[in-house]
Amino acid sequence: MSSQQTPVNPWYKEVWVWFILGILGLSVVLGTSMLVIATNNPPGLLSDNYYDVGKGINTSLEREDLAARLQLKADLVLDNDKGTVQLQLQGFSNPPQLVLNLISPTQPERDRRVVMQAQADGSYSGNLLDAVEGRRFVELIGQEGGKDWRLFEEEQLASGQRIHLGE
Repeated sequence: MSSQQTPVNPWYKEVWVWFILGILGLSVVLGTSMLVIATNNPPGLLSDNYYDVGKGINTSLEREDLAARLQLKADLVLDNDKGTVQLQLQGFSNPPQLVLNLISPTQPERDRRVVMQAQADGSYSGNLLDAVEGRRFVELIGQEGGKDWRLFEEEQLASGQRIHLGE
């Protein structure tokens, strides 16, 4: 009786060994890539201090209530070609300057702040450093009687378009 033995290949010549090692290697490369991306791009929209955020919401509501009591409304026109912002304020407040914040909902680096000065004709004017277009939160802040008021809207901005705040 003779027994026949089939030859055994060494492990490195087996296809399934390389298949499993390939899956493991790919998972290490992808995991490392995701770790590098996550550490280089931290989330900017998260807050650690919920108490301060809550206090900020209450302050914001108080400012909006003051604007409503003063019956404030504003018409705003952005001119990206000239780099100017024109605003006409209606209601029972006429501060010497206003602050206009154009806030991007997802990209803080695209936020813009414009300080607007009162003009002789009762309007307000300010300068834009660069073009602002697209979806933005438009926040107008002024002061009356030592207290801040605020008008706030979400708008789709375009050059030359009239925006109504306080409706």
